[in-house]
Amino acid sequence: MQKIKKMMPYLVVLLITFYLLPLCMRNTGIAMILTLIVMPLLCLICSLIYGFKQGVCWLYPIAVAVLFTPTIWIYYNSSAWVYILVYAGAALIGDFVGMIACRCKAKC
Repeated sequence: MQKIKKMMPYLVVLLITFYLLPLCMRNTGIAMILTLIVMPLLCLICSLIYGFKQGVCWLYPIAVAVLFTPTIWIYYNSSAWVYILVYAGAALIGDFVGMIACRCKAKC
């Protein structure tokens, strides 16, 4: 339960990203920029910060995937299933890189 409390601020940022950013999609170009660049980048940045401060937690990428899943039925269509893997992968990579950066900082 303590791990979940520590990841809540990061998950809230991602919740806002996943549920409010799609409201800005007015055409296909903007939708592609948001889903392929902006949202994965925000996911990666949040994960980097989380990994730097808290270390690696396998629950974090799973929580990111679970947070994104309902948006498929709200904003997208069935072709958006692949984004679950993209965002969870970005969260996992950011989490690991943040943890490694924290360890490197501690050694210096």
